[in-house]
Amino acid sequence: MPKVGMQPLRKQQLINATLESVAQYGLQKTTIITISKIAGLSSGIISHYFGGKQGLIEATVQYLLEQLKLSLLERISQQPLTSTNRLEMIVEANFTSLQRSIPATKTWLSFWAQSMHEPGLARLQNINSKRLYSNLLFSFRQILPEDLAKTTAHQTAAMIDGFWLRSALSPEPEKEFMLAEKLCKKFINDQIKQYGDNSCQ
Repeated sequence: MPKVGMQPLRKQQLINATLESVAQYGLQKTTIITISKIAGLSSGIISHYFGGKQGLIEATVQYLLEQLKLSLLERISQQPLTSTNRLEMIVEANFTSLQRSIPATKTWLSFWAQSMHEPGLARLQNINSKRLYSNLLFSFRQILPEDLAKTTAHQTAAMIDGFWLRSALSPEPEKEFMLAEKLCKKFINDQIKQYGDNSCQ
């Protein structure tokens, strides 16, 4: 009989191993065998918990998405917050040490490419994009006129994704990630200074 609480631990072990396997071998060469070896668990447990490699890949992406969400919630739980503070924290949540780590960056890059072919991954990508835009729009609406808030939210989301991608592909990713975070925050603050309601900042 399995020990109580072992299932979540085993699942997390396999998710961590998947991130490491993708970092070492890439998504296409990551297999149930490479994952199970890194995790130190039998390959059969992957099918038992996730139904196979594809289910585990999707669970791994969901884990990264959940960490992104939790990172933001942790930041905005601080009170009081201005709308500008909250917008800057959205940027920070996308550039945490986890999200810019080699295993996470390689998994995200593989995920984006594969999402064009896998409906399950495409659904997760859609959730990710909508969540980022929605979070940005919520705060921009408190500072900018409606049409401008929507435009600026789209622009900021594109900047976060674009700068993240450029940084991940850079020969010096850590340096580029730090610069990217600063540039995204600067764009937000420049927009607010030019068009915003100072009383809501």
